[in-house]
Amino acid sequence: MHVSAIIAAGGHGVRFGGDRPKQFLTLGGRPILQRSVEALARSPLVTEVVVALPGGLAGDPPAYLLGDARIRVVEGGARRQDSVANAFALVSGRADIVIIHDAARPLVSDDVIRRTIEAAAESGAAIAAVRAQDTVKRGDAAGVITATLPRDEIFLAQTPQAFRVSVLRDALAVAARGVSATDESMLAEQAGHTVVLVDSDRRNLKITSPEDLAMAEQLLGETVRMPSLRVGNGYDLHRLVSGRPLILGGITIPFDKGLQGHSNADAVCHAVTDAILGAAGAGDIGRHFPDTDAAWKDADSIGLLTTAAGIVRSAGFAIVNIDVVVIAQRPKLSPHADAMCASLARALQVTPGQVSVKGKTNEGVDSMGAGESIAVHAVALLMGSGVI
Repeated sequence: MHVSAIIAAGGHGVRFGGDRPKQFLTLGGRPILQRSVEALARSPLVTEVVVALPGGLAGDPPAYLLGDARIRVVEGGARRQDSVANAFALVSGRADIVIIHDAARPLVSDDVIRRTIEAAAESGAAIAAVRAQDTVKRGDAAGVITATLPRDEIFLAQTPQAFRVSVLRDALAVAARGVSATDESMLAEQAGHTVVLVDSDRRNLKITSPEDLAMAEQLLGETVRMPSLRVGNGYDLHRLVSGRPLILGGITIPFDKGLQGHSNADAVCHAVTDAILGAAGAGDIGRHFPDTDAAWKDADSIGLLTTAAGIVRSAGFAIVNIDVVVIAQRPKLSPHADAMCASLARALQVTPGQVSVKGKTNEGVDSMGAGESIAVHAVALLMGSGVI
């Protein structure tokens, strides 16, 4: 079963107030939107995630939306149903089920996601909801009670809401005819489909006010808080050629050959760049500095690494340590290891003690052992806020 997820994040959060949409505010040290996207992306049932962003942001999305090939972004519309329609247009043609979730519900659980998907696969359409616990009254405009409603028949609709593709297509066709609705299940009902209710939980609250955000912080505080540790690895290899300087870790090393590449071919910087971007889930060096772009011709790779470190910090991560292994038959690298560590540390804004550079030969084996190339392996450990 192919399940596509849509995150509705196209709104401007006017009810919340403030100078930026609520989905970009932080909860427990991380953006609300990031938490909501990760909740869907980590589900083993979800194959892809399409995020509908406010106008103008789809072309320059936050870094945490860039590192996973399963995540794509699209510009939202004036109404929620317009944003969902825009995202639905990007959903894979292989999709069987589409699950839609509000960006403002960052605490949704894996179980609620799973139950909603499974119910939609069986019945065609399903929504997460909680049963009313209080006595429910209907009142008129003057605030006078006109009826007491049976509490056991009242459910409070939430997201996620999941649909077979054909059902969601029918629902969006209703919206295209000018019908407004507060959620997709209402459109599916008007299209003549049956929608079933799935038990949600009260942690799955929607953040619409500062009070809601404070409550969500409290709910996070009920769990054991630990640093979120992320590991990334990087690798690079370049040929050794005559007529170029040998630059490794930002240090020019005396040698009769240098590394061939589009930039200055600093394989150490390239491997470390890939390692930190990978750990942060922010793509790779090719995404940010493609060798098809003339802007990076002969570029200083230390500068590229400095930019990558800024991307990682913007995503909410701190660099704990970097470990680098340089594989080269010649030249001998140990005399330059400390200088490389210091150079990398400056670019990463860490201390030299957080960076390790080691040189290894390849015992005469393959192109590295024959002195035809140099390869580099790098491992990065990042720390961010998180919960378990």
